[in-house]
Amino acid sequence: MFQKFREGWVRPALFFGNNPISLAGGAITTASGVTMIAYWLVEIFGRPNDNPYLGIIFFLLLPGLFIAGLALIPIGVWVRRRKLQKAGQIPAEFPKIDLNDRIFRHGLDIVLVATIMNLLVVSVASYRGAAYMDSPQFCGQSCHVMHPEYTAYKIAAHSHVDCVACHIGSGAASYFAAKVNGTKQILEVTFDRYPTPIPSPVESLRPARYICEGCHTPARFVGEKLLVKSSFADDEKNTETQTVVVLHLGGLDGLSHLTGIHGVHLGHIEYIATDPTRTTIPWVQKRNADGSETVYAASALNGATPQGERRVMDCIDCHNRAAHPFVTAEEALNQAMADGPVSPELPWIHKEGLVLLKATYASQVEARTRIPAQLEAFYRSEHPEVMATQANLVKRAGDGLVTLYSQNVFPFMKLTWGTHPNHIGHMSYPGCFRCHDGDHMAKDGSAIPQDCSVCHNLLAVDESKPKVLSDLGIQ
Repeated sequence: MFQKFREGWVRPALFFGNNPISLAGGAITTASGVTMIAYWLVEIFGRPNDNPYLGIIFFLLLPGLFIAGLALIPIGVWVRRRKLQKAGQIPAEFPKIDLNDRIFRHGLDIVLVATIMNLLVVSVASYRGAAYMDSPQFCGQSCHVMHPEYTAYKIAAHSHVDCVACHIGSGAASYFAAKVNGTKQILEVTFDRYPTPIPSPVESLRPARYICEGCHTPARFVGEKLLVKSSFADDEKNTETQTVVVLHLGGLDGLSHLTGIHGVHLGHIEYIATDPTRTTIPWVQKRNADGSETVYAASALNGATPQGERRVMDCIDCHNRAAHPFVTAEEALNQAMADGPVSPELPWIHKEGLVLLKATYASQVEARTRIPAQLEAFYRSEHPEVMATQANLVKRAGDGLVTLYSQNVFPFMKLTWGTHPNHIGHMSYPGCFRCHDGDHMAKDGSAIPQDCSVCHNLLAVDESKPKVLSDLGIQ
């Protein structure tokens, strides 16, 4: 058997393999393989590099080049064999293989070791390439179109969760579908056909039971949550007021009672949205405890069923920006002033800050230059005493405003303040009032309730130093 294998396969392979294409393939494979192995060693024993383009080169392009080099070897064999066959120059007997020849034996040893190394490199490269394509760095940094979403992701509460955990999921079918969709996106970017901004919500996102509920249990009784929100006025002193709310998150309590925000919405609820952002919801259907169903419809429908997307309500219908939050300019500035990056000690900083944040800039680069410069110009002309004594606060405030702008406004993607509504609450966007507006009526005359106390209790509304916070020892 060994004799037949040597004469029928090894001899012809060595004879036909002596051609420029196969030799070039071997050289390409060797060069790319050695380069990849060297990079892996540096990555293991050296300092890791988060540059996404290095990942593309060493985890995607070089493995592809390595495999292409391997493919060139049999292609070169086939081309030479066909060429000699057409010319009638294939020898009747191929050159003999002399295993007694020390040089030839060493050559076979090299081929054997190289084959084993090639198999290992292909295996490791395939794994590392797949793992790299599943990393947040690849998803968010390798494509400039995803820069807004990646920026929001890094400052969100779910920044420790990999993108693929929500957007792909497990299983070969999910992985294949994601890569097909990724190929479509690459073509859109290549031919400058991608949407601006990126549409929200993501229609292909898996249901919350496969995403959110892997970590969160909606039926678990959460109880109450104290929320304190600070607001600043557009006066010289940036007068601060606070709103104190107790949120009844609820859930399924120890007596199996559904209470609070989560409890009310744990039942089977379906709705029809008539706009792409799921902000307009004129039709809602609720399954009752006895199995019956109640339909609530906006009065403008006159009993008709609207055309639109029909969904089973889940976590994402309210927590729609959980991993990629964008806020309004007012929310961003109030939070920055409460936390300190923008000092409320500066006169008129709230009013002037909003003016600068909402101004139109051609790019973030322009905003990074103009916002601090215009803020300093304002204080130099209107309040020179501030620049004389608090110049450091002005500079810090300018940098803080730039940060707020850079986290929420991306001119090249046509993404600005308020582009993506956040459906949690009902202050900046309709949110809860998409359904709880008093206009969704059932046939029996009942309406979707507007009992605010089911969801929250207001302990203070826009008060200066609320007494309740002092009583709680918070301020």
